[in-house]
Amino acid sequence: MGLGTVGSGVSKILAHKKDHLEKVAGRPIELRGILVRDTGKKREHQPPKDLITNNADEILANPEIDIIVEVMGGQKSAFSYIMKSISLGKHVVTANKEVMARFGTDIMDAAHNNGVKVMFEASVCAGTPIISPLSNDLVTNNISKIHGIINGTTNYILTRMSQDSMSFEEALSEAQRLGFAESEPANDIEGTDAAYKLAILSTLAFKTRVMDSDVYTEGISGLNPNDFIYAEDLGYRIKLLSIAAKHNSRIQMRVHPALVPTNAMIANVNGVLNAVEIQTDLAGRILFHGQGAGSLTTTSAVISDIVAIARSRSDRKYEVDFRLDASTDIEDIHSLNTKYYLRLIVNDMPGVLAQITRILGELKISIASIIQKAAYQTNHSAEIVIMTHESNEQSMQTAVKLINDLETVHQIGSMIRVEDFSTDNS
Repeated sequence: MGLGTVGSGVSKILAHKKDHLEKVAGRPIELRGILVRDTGKKREHQPPKDLITNNADEILANPEIDIIVEVMGGQKSAFSYIMKSISLGKHVVTANKEVMARFGTDIMDAAHNNGVKVMFEASVCAGTPIISPLSNDLVTNNISKIHGIINGTTNYILTRMSQDSMSFEEALSEAQRLGFAESEPANDIEGTDAAYKLAILSTLAFKTRVMDSDVYTEGISGLNPNDFIYAEDLGYRIKLLSIAAKHNSRIQMRVHPALVPTNAMIANVNGVLNAVEIQTDLAGRILFHGQGAGSLTTTSAVISDIVAIARSRSDRKYEVDFRLDASTDIEDIHSLNTKYYLRLIVNDMPGVLAQITRILGELKISIASIIQKAAYQTNHSAEIVIMTHESNEQSMQTAVKLINDLETVHQIGSMIRVEDFSTDNS
């Protein structure tokens, strides 16, 4: 269902690697129908015309079709077709992160009740396996934390801003020109895409029903090239991190820019690459790293899921475990305790720092360092960077509002949380 970038890739590989796929699956895998909106559209890869239809029922009602592959994107129609496929006893492979983030548990419950499989490896990190390890290989482990760079578009933009001192606008424009970013990039740059993916990973890791709306989300559009220079001076790099952590019976999930120590493995994941680090009680820390976007990598994951279903002789041999722990609650970000980086533009005059430190002190925010980074003669202002010791999120957000109201403060440039892997024992 769908013959866009990914659908075309799947159709092409099913045709070109037919003999190889039969060998690895142990049975033939044949393409029997393709749903499109426009049957007359000219396409770079043109499957046989007799396979193409714009009538979903021709595919869903076909008793010879065992597996439905949903790569059409969107939410409403895709969810409807997935649920109808399940009700008709057909297995499903999907790359739809939005649908799985919002309706994953409903879909998996329906699949379990109907004795079919739903597989969705391509919904997170494209061709880099992460769903299968969480569902199978790590089931004996208790997972306490997930750190991820799971959006290739934003990672490319941040890499260019860091390595080449580009502005956000310049880096985004280049990413769009190269095909790494959509013409309407809001889902990527505002963190929405990463929130979908983190919701899926958190549901699997913590056996808790998680919606994308449960994930605290900040994007990258407010970052300035100076932030990357100052971060490097301080021994950090800036990444859009997706973080999920479990503390006793509560889990907290957040997507936001973060300062990461330069010696952390995840700090050195650049370009459009993705990485997910999982912290476990038995296997320790495990890093999954690879391509997180693109037609071929996503096609790889979709085809792998098709082969896995074809290999399975028993309806319940391969079943992603979506059973939930009802005792787990979602924790608000206001309870977070971490270090903070704060960049301010202030009046270059005596007494300004005293006003700022007074506010921080009253809110029990301890300062690790204050550095004046630049002075501007045109408006008699200075740029300063404040690094805090571990402080409370709610207190920090209150402090930012109060500092921003000071007449001597021109602008709060950035507030970035610090994810200090070297001291992370949670």
